[in-house]
Amino acid sequence: MLTPETIEATARAAFDTYRTRTRYRPLDAALRSAPLDDAYRIQDALHRVMAAAGRGEIAGWKIALTSKAMQQMTGVDRPAAGAIFSKVVHPSPARVDVTAYHHLGVEFEVAVRLGEGLPASSGPWTRASVAGKVAACLPAFELVEDGDADYKTLDAFTLIAQNTWNGGVVLGPAVAQWRRVDLEHAVTRCWVNDQPAGQGKTGDAMGHPLEAVAWLANLLNSRGRRLEPGMIVMTGSSITTKFPVPGDRVRFVIDGLGEVALEAAR
Repeated sequence: MLTPETIEATARAAFDTYRTRTRYRPLDAALRSAPLDDAYRIQDALHRVMAAAGRGEIAGWKIALTSKAMQQMTGVDRPAAGAIFSKVVHPSPARVDVTAYHHLGVEFEVAVRLGEGLPASSGPWTRASVAGKVAACLPAFELVEDGDADYKTLDAFTLIAQNTWNGGVVLGPAVAQWRRVDLEHAVTRCWVNDQPAGQGKTGDAMGHPLEAVAWLANLLNSRGRRLEPGMIVMTGSSITTKFPVPGDRVRFVIDGLGEVALEAAR
């Protein structure tokens, strides 16, 4: 287990990489040999630094690497969680300043808005038990700050410690009648500048978006935390990451849930 001093120093170094737009590199091997729970302890400390720097409060959580496509793209074989801060939640259609990022990636997801909290006292959570707590589902982009990483060098410990690279989200319309949608098989499609750029299905993320919500709720509960009412959960990308340049227009459609759109601006 890493010492509190090492946890704090690593978190501040991670924040400095964002602030100075330093290219991604894995943490030192001595740090990465620690238990994975220490990566989440570093992430907790990073959240405190981010909040103090004006990023707002935690408005939700994301789950990275939930689909086989994303695991194959990154070479990391397990999901990982990170927080979403209120100052970087945007409605669709959005204009996203590419120059505000070192290297902007866009991912294509089902977002889930919770109507009720998910405390440990009611767990362990399952797809069935979280369903009654869901207020709406939304088509969404995750905005990823990947530090221009060499994806061959990725590892779960560093990704978790660095808050799984969340740089914000863009949310489409909320669909309260989400139960009418087959969230296991609904087709997902994206376009860049009106050209088809990928297709998947909502079940590509852990089999079903609510499986991802249950996984996250149980992870947070195991760490003394919980999903709160009104929070957004980003359940993982069904299509591999795209990297827009200024002027690009990106659309994402989920059958039955609608679409979300952004323009990459300078």
